[in-house]
Amino acid sequence: MAVKTIPDCLGPYSHVVESNGLAFFSGQLGIDPNTNNLRPTCKEQLDQILINMDALLTSINLKRSHIIKSTIFLADLNDFALVNEAYKMFFQTPYPARSTIQVAALPKGAKIEIEFIGKKNP
Repeated sequence: MAVKTIPDCLGPYSHVVESNGLAFFSGQLGIDPNTNNLRPTCKEQLDQILINMDALLTSINLKRSHIIKSTIFLADLNDFALVNEAYKMFFQTPYPARSTIQVAALPKGAKIEIEFIGKKNP
């Protein structure tokens, strides 16, 4: 069986759509692409989202430095510091613009979801 690098979409949408030099990445959950199971903890979900994001970026010949904006949806805003630490490791300065919002619920009971916007030539 081939190793998958990107999890299946949960509905009728694309992981990424490109338009006029921008790449719009749908909200990503911390789903292991080989099992299609959600990782159990917020940290594990966040780590998996970032791994999946690298695979999505690579699939359209972009790098982390092409990300210009992200929106983070957290089930618990107490995980905000965890996100900050992960961002320091994942991105380099200048960091992308970012919004973080606490939500009542996420698909599959996820603890975190992140959507990104990338630009071909940042």
